[in-house]
Amino acid sequence: MKITTEKDSYYHNLEKMSVTEMLHSINQEDKTVPDAVERAIPQLEKLVSITAQRMKLGGRLFYIGAGTSGRLGIVDASECPPTYGVPFDWVIGIIAGGDSAIRKAVEFAEDDTEQAWKDLQQYNINDKDVVVGIAASGTTPYVIGGLRMANQNNIVTGCIVCNVGGPVAKEAQYPVEVMTGPEFVTGSTRMKAGTAQKLILNMLSTSVMVQLGRVKGNKMVDMQLSNHKLIDRGTRMIMDETGADVQTAAELLEKYGSVRKAVDQYMHINKV
Repeated sequence: MKITTEKDSYYHNLEKMSVTEMLHSINQEDKTVPDAVERAIPQLEKLVSITAQRMKLGGRLFYIGAGTSGRLGIVDASECPPTYGVPFDWVIGIIAGGDSAIRKAVEFAEDDTEQAWKDLQQYNINDKDVVVGIAASGTTPYVIGGLRMANQNNIVTGCIVCNVGGPVAKEAQYPVEVMTGPEFVTGSTRMKAGTAQKLILNMLSTSVMVQLGRVKGNKMVDMQLSNHKLIDRGTRMIMDETGADVQTAAELLEKYGSVRKAVDQYMHINKV
């Protein structure tokens, strides 16, 4: 297997570049990422569809990964509850080496083929769930082992990788392969590969949450009201949806605690 994310950079003598030249070069490479993601949409569509189907049956979405890939999964998982008002255990991100690896690399954690399944078992994983392995190289042993055991236990598996035909993609039932090519700094997959993975994760979780009814129109009607900015946004959403004035909308939001409930109650009371 040729690991394109490990191929030599198209750029040389980076230390001799001016700052302007360096920034433009990085930007030029970054511009190729959305096109690579677009080419993977047919694969992603299948993963989104099966994930939504399983979650409608009470299943959960798990992300497993190491290093940057693991951190990106945790970011996406952690943003679902405040954005969509879902329970914290609907989408779960797991990183090789445990939570301490979020901030500091844990040596050789990604090389353990058995640990991912042990980590998943702590959540009583079952055949309603979906496990998505995230690995830029597509060769991470931690991810391969986790997907293999999930498959053996009749659990739906997917992956997000940045090379084609690697062992992670071969293990996944629903692979998403995004060919981002060599990095500006050779092998630094936190760059283009990481950007592609973040875009795919955005698309995956957003599309699934829309299908689960966590968005109305184009609004986050179930978002957690955890700061003044979000309360103000929620108030405006209620005004837009109901035609109520700002004071009424604010009072409704305070009383019912969510945009969805406030709008539903207003409509019911006023028989709109």
